[in-house]
Parts: sequence; C-alpha cells; structure tokens
Amino acid sequence: MRARLSTDGGARGNPGPAAYGYVLETEDGTVLDARGEAIGVATNNVAEYRALVAGLEKAAELGLDEVEVVSDSELLVKQMRGEYRVKNAVLAELNDEAARLARRIGRVTYRAVRREHNELADRLVNEALDAISG
Repeated sequence: MRARLSTDGGARGNPGPAAYGYVLETEDGTVLDARGEAIGVATNNVAEYRALVAGLEKAAELGLDEVEVVSDSELLVKQMRGEYRVKNAVLAELNDEAARLARRIGRVTYRAVRREHNELADRLVNEALDAISG
C-alpha cells in the first residue's frame, strides 16, 4: 500500500525545547496516524530527523511498501537522497536509522515542499511545543 508521510520538526531556540510531528495518510487522504511529540532539548535538524524516523517506524509497523516523504526541510530531503553529505554525528546516526527503516518498507521517495504545504505536521509540532512551554 502507498502512503504519504508529511514530517516536520522544530525547536524554540537552536538548540532549545524541540518537538516533531508527522502525518501518515493514504493516497485518498485517509489519515493512518498523526502524532506530535516533544523530545526535550534538540536542534531543528535533529527534530526534523526524529519526525522522519518516527513516521517511517509507523509506516513499517503498518506494513506499507511505498511511502512518499514530504518535508519542508531541504537539508533532510537532500541528505536522505544522498545529494548532501551528513557531517554531524547525531544526524548521521538518525540518517542511518531512517535509511534502515526505508529499506524495510521498500520504496521510499523524498520531496521538499514549502512550509505552507506541510500545515498539519507543522501544527502538530507547535501544539507539542506549546504543551511543554505552558
């Protein structure tokens, strides 16, 4: 089954209180899972990768075999496509984990979009950050 995974991560301060969000949906827009979660203090890029890993874990758990990842993080998309090298050790670890999950799924593609085309995942991040900052 094919699905789209919209991911987003953010930090208030860089690093600062951070959260990720993802939305996993079928081609017809049926939401299979949507989650926003605070992850403690991290950078924006770590939060973006944590969203990807969490979403791919859920996709693998559901037995999906084709996933299009949609992210407003050009860095994440280009690193996952192999267009940019991953120099940061923490990001390299997360990149490896995401690649391993992608192999379990089968076919995973990555597409960069502008933030306004990633509204629900962005909203989940902000709701998770608002919950921890009171």
